[in-house]
Amino acid sequence: MGDVVNFRRPKASEKHAGKTLCRSGFHKWIVVREKPFDVKQGKLITVYRCERCGTTKNELR
Repeated sequence: MGDVVNFRRPKASEKHAGKTLCRSGFHKWIVVREKPFDVKQGKLITVYRCERCGTTKNELR
């Protein structure tokens, strides 16, 4: 059997669920487990990604 395809269009509330908080500046940051190293400054960088909208931010340690 194949995958079931949903032909119904999502409502606007379903399509944009959770993004109003991010637009207001209330992101849900989680730490990405990779530990990149900044060669120029010689420091570790912590990468955060928002669970809801997917934006990223970096923080030097």
